[in-house]
Amino acid sequence: MSNIANRVILITGAARGIGQLLASRAAARGALVVACDINESELQDVVGSIIGGGGKAVSVRADVTKADDMYSAARFAVKEFGQLDVLVNNAGIMPLAYFSDHAKAGNAWSRCIDINLKGVINGVSAVYDQMFEQGRGHVVNISSIFANYPTKGGTVYGATKAAINYLSESLRQETQGKIKVTTVRPTAIPSTSLNESVINEAAPMGLMGNNAGEMLERLTTLTAGQAQPAWLDSESIEYLMMEPEPLVDQILYAIDQPWGVSISDLTVRASGDLFVV
Repeated sequence: MSNIANRVILITGAARGIGQLLASRAAARGALVVACDINESELQDVVGSIIGGGGKAVSVRADVTKADDMYSAARFAVKEFGQLDVLVNNAGIMPLAYFSDHAKAGNAWSRCIDINLKGVINGVSAVYDQMFEQGRGHVVNISSIFANYPTKGGTVYGATKAAINYLSESLRQETQGKIKVTTVRPTAIPSTSLNESVINEAAPMGLMGNNAGEMLERLTTLTAGQAQPAWLDSESIEYLMMEPEPLVDQILYAIDQPWGVSISDLTVRASGDLFVV
């Protein structure tokens, strides 16, 4: 039996990437999905696909940087389904750059703070009272391995994710016995739209440390279409670069627990990657 079935799950950033896949897979397991995003047309396509496949979902346009939008989204979820069990703060951007890039990165960094940090604060604030009134709830915050330790190029993005780690643990302590809190720290996932916001393509190199040479050699081989089959196989211990599906499955695993069981901290990485944090 799935513990996800009939749980009302509000997912931010649900129009594309990880959020879209999470919405679809949660609905396939019986969740009642409230898909939230600023991109209304793509969001409606996601919800239409879920409903077409027999799932239950509704869409609500919301900008996570605006508190009023998130409060409205939470109220909409309760109006549609009578409760709000899980919030997944998934929306985010990743404008990786060095401080020497400040002239072209400044505006993106400000938006990164607004989305990655303020957006999470707005989301938690919007669902907090409803979850306490219900007597239970679950907040899932998507962090990053960039938050595990400072690296060159992580700069503002890594700082926002480190703040999410702190926020999540503080929230867990404040709400024990009422709201479960899960922090998910994914490894790099090159195939998602998140990488479109990177400003300096050299900035992720800080994740590789002394393994940079070997990792770049493997990535070059991968790009040339000459990768070893094991690097592309999630069943292989040499699996090199994470795809979205394994990450989403682990997020759902954290949600698919009895109310009395909380997975509070979850790092998900490819077993063969060479990132040092």
